[in-house]
Amino acid sequence: MKLTSLSDLEQLLPEKERGKKSVPAVQKIHDGKGNVLRVFLDTKGRKGKSVTIVSGLQHNPDVIEEIAKTLKQFCGAGGTVKGKEIEIQGDQRGRITEKLRSMNYAVK
Repeated sequence: MKLTSLSDLEQLLPEKERGKKSVPAVQKIHDGKGNVLRVFLDTKGRKGKSVTIVSGLQHNPDVIEEIAKTLKQFCGAGGTVKGKEIEIQGDQRGRITEKLRSMNYAVK
């Protein structure tokens, strides 16, 4: 069978897939509900390199990972989640505080 157009290709797809448009993933909006978080800078045990730490999160690990991803993208920096804390590379206290407040968290 020779395919000559997109409509020919569409006919090969299952019925439920026809006409579906690819929609970009919508970023979830977090509501911190005023939870108090602490944002601080740490250099201990990192050979002098600074890391911004967000502590006080009371969410399940999946939500914490999602918040970490949002913060890393916003700051343009790498980072990780360790337990209930988020670590972002560099001194990002101002940016992280701004973003968390926009997500309705209270930041100390």
